[in-house]
Amino acid sequence: MIELENKYYYKALPLLRQVEINTMFAEVVLNHDISGSVYVDCLDNPRTFYVVHSYGMSLLFGDLGNEAFMDKLYHYVTNQSATRHQVEWLQTDPAGRWSEVMDSMLLTYNGQLEKSGLLPEEIERKSMLRNTRVNFSFHRDAYLESKQNFPKHGEPIICVTKEQFLTQTGSVIPSFFWRDEEHFAKEGVGYSLLRDRKIASTSFSSCRTGNQLEIGIETAEAHRGKGYAVSVCSALIDYCLEHELEPVWACRLENQGSYYLAQKLGFRPTVTLPYYRLPLG
Repeated sequence: MIELENKYYYKALPLLRQVEINTMFAEVVLNHDISGSVYVDCLDNPRTFYVVHSYGMSLLFGDLGNEAFMDKLYHYVTNQSATRHQVEWLQTDPAGRWSEVMDSMLLTYNGQLEKSGLLPEEIERKSMLRNTRVNFSFHRDAYLESKQNFPKHGEPIICVTKEQFLTQTGSVIPSFFWRDEEHFAKEGVGYSLLRDRKIASTSFSSCRTGNQLEIGIETAEAHRGKGYAVSVCSALIDYCLEHELEPVWACRLENQGSYYLAQKLGFRPTVTLPYYRLPLG
């Protein structure tokens, strides 16, 4: 794995367009809309790409790497060389055999941990995990039919402001997906439901490329289960329909709240693929 200078990120785009899953988070990195890193098998004519979004999502695609690439990839995903400074979630191109490669690395590394003599909780923390990522397709008619039965709330829903961009807290918030508040104000959009003048739930564009807008959602723990997420997501979907944008949804299958919320909003599961949690080691 060789880190690619950002002026050469365009080299990854032709192969990225052949990957038949949701790759918007990787595309915004390659288009310099958000910070990230790109690693390749060689600099002159790269055919293998590993794209990392600053939020901690990554995508591996292209030709199966050579032996040197595979060796460095193993050290990267297991973080034995301390290259990474955050937990990372990795997707691979399902058209290739990368999932087989990752499954083999996972078994090897986790097997070594089991024999290391570490305490069980330490092994769990350091282990690589294999989860499932789900891509959805949006069905306009299903959404419009479901919308008739959405809960009605008296709380106001407002557009996300620059101030809210800067002050909102949580694990999935606009500031993690946009360079700054000016970038978000120019190219992004979001809606927040306020309860007692505080943000209870927010739906926002986590990525926007071409005519597609990927939806991010965050609801304060104290306000979950009240239907607020449906309301703010509906506001954002209505924005998409008004502006001829395709709303996009993806989540971990293990995140059952997001999985079923998507279906309430007219999304239908289309693709499932492995989703690897890469520990810090």
